Formats: sequence, structure tokens, C-alpha cells
Amino acid sequence: MGIVTAKQLKQKTGEIIKRVRSGECLTLTYRGKPIAVITPSSVLEKEELQQMSPFDEAWKSIEESLEKTRPEFKGWREATDWIRNRN
Repeated sequence: MGIVTAKQLKQKTGEIIKRVRSGECLTLTYRGKPIAVITPSSVLEKEELQQMSPFDEAWKSIEESLEKTRPEFKGWREATDWIRNRN
């Protein structure tokens, strides 16, 4: 497993993507400490991703759901006042 710093990821994203696509697993570090592992997608994950809705469709569904609901408060200030007075 290779190691990649956050700075290297920022500067050489394309190269790192090529390494991962070729099957390499990389540990991502930030200030010398490991924070994530970048691994190639498995066949199962790829199949699951293909079954997911495209972003535009998913976002449209979210917006439609939000339009159907009525907010209890007119804005964040009203909600904050309600929370503060509740106690």
C-alpha cells in the first residue's frame, strides 16, 4: 500500500487516480497522520453505483419532497427563538 500526502493529492490528482485505477491502494496522510484509504471500487460497488439515480434526477426528487412539506418556522431566527424560549 502506497502513501500519498494531502499536498500530493492536490498537486497530482490525475496521477493518483491512474494509480488507483490500476489497482493500487493508497493511504492518504495529512500532516504526517493517516486520515483515509483510497482503494479501487470493487465489482459489487460498481454495480451498485450504476443502479443509482443520476445526480440531476436525485436532486429533482429531493426538491420535490421539500416543496411538499411546509416548514414550521418562517426562518432560522424564528426557529432559534422558539428553541431558546422552550427551556
